[in-house]
Amino acid sequence: MTQHFDLFVIGAGSGGVRAARIAASHGAKVAIAEEYRVGGTCVIRGCVPKKLLVYGAHFAEDLEDCARFGWEIGEKSFDWAKLRDNVAAEVDRLEGLYHQTLESNDVTIFEERARLKGGKEIALASGETVTADTILIAVGARPNMPDIEGIEHGITSNDVFHLPKLPKRVAIAGGGYIANEFAGIFHQFGSKVTVVNRSDQILRGYDESMRERLLHISLTKGIDFKFNSTFKKIEKQDEGSLLLTMDGCDDMEVDAVLFATGRVPNTDELGLDDAGVELGERGAIKVDEYSCTNVDHIFAVGDVTDRIQLTPIAIREGHAFADTRFGGMDRKVDHGCIPSAVFSHPPIASVGMTESEARQAFGNQVKTYTSDFRAMKNVLANRNERSLYKLVVHPLDDRVVGIHMIGPEAPEILQAAAIAVKAGLTKAQFDDTVALHPTMAEELVLMR
Repeated sequence: MTQHFDLFVIGAGSGGVRAARIAASHGAKVAIAEEYRVGGTCVIRGCVPKKLLVYGAHFAEDLEDCARFGWEIGEKSFDWAKLRDNVAAEVDRLEGLYHQTLESNDVTIFEERARLKGGKEIALASGETVTADTILIAVGARPNMPDIEGIEHGITSNDVFHLPKLPKRVAIAGGGYIANEFAGIFHQFGSKVTVVNRSDQILRGYDESMRERLLHISLTKGIDFKFNSTFKKIEKQDEGSLLLTMDGCDDMEVDAVLFATGRVPNTDELGLDDAGVELGERGAIKVDEYSCTNVDHIFAVGDVTDRIQLTPIAIREGHAFADTRFGGMDRKVDHGCIPSAVFSHPPIASVGMTESEARQAFGNQVKTYTSDFRAMKNVLANRNERSLYKLVVHPLDDRVVGIHMIGPEAPEILQAAAIAVKAGLTKAQFDDTVALHPTMAEELVLMR
């Protein structure tokens, strides 16, 4: 007999797994299908393994700086294969935990591709057809690869975690957070890095002061940038290097070219046409505030909807969907005032309005407060790298409507500060808070 479920989830990433677990906790009979590995982009080939590479990359500067703190380190070397394999082992461990979470909540796992057949039917790659009263699509997004000659020789962020060896020279296409994060990682590991961006600025959408500071620091470190430039052709040479024919800058020869030019929703070959599901721009699934599509029993959460491509958003959307659909609640996700980070070297963290956005909304009377300083550790290490914090304040009611930071541990500091922005606290309330000294975070309450 055909298996029937209350909820069938297609895609076992962060949003899908959370939705499946919460729905099951409400008593629903739940199944989930995943054709690759349980855990999705974040756990398997995104946030988690990338952050581990970021940690590994930071040791390059720490080993340089420690001498000023009295530590004598002998001859040092870096073993890419050891880090790569240790990161892969950690990913395997986390995938196992995700499996355990689903199994402990009695969620049936189909480790194969699933697609919609129309109505309430789902076709599995094995040939089996199952049915479900409610279907949730949580298949995420994939790296965008431009249509240029020789693109098969390029790699994406997915491939970095499996490189057999580090490239001595790497070109990175893009100016967003993925491009800048991997630029810092490769540079710290000793690669010669060139960032190629089709526009004239990096990190569009982040506060201009933070973008300019990161660019200045990156250039000082030795990362090269080619602006208003694009790739025309990639040719693999006999010895294995890649010859890049460029438009807007000189041609170059590298050992690897990484494309970090955005991510597109994974809606191909899902049977969405058969089910009558409406798509929007770039193939994203169109949903309402409850993550419901135009088909009343089909829902979608996470990157496949292209609302905000962040793991915590997918998790919240999945949780809210399950509580609403199976828990008798009325829950929606507030997509405003969401904190974000760029794990560059140094990292950027941001929440709320940029200065430019605030001026457009409230006029030129918007107040800004900044602190431009060297972290204490950098001073003693004789590292001339300055941090920059900025508060953006509403001109009428004194609310802090944006916080933007670049410097060591900025994302860790911002998480708590984001609560204040979300709560609508004022600059006066920041000022009334006693500083925790000596810390970098104290600068947030000392700006006058």
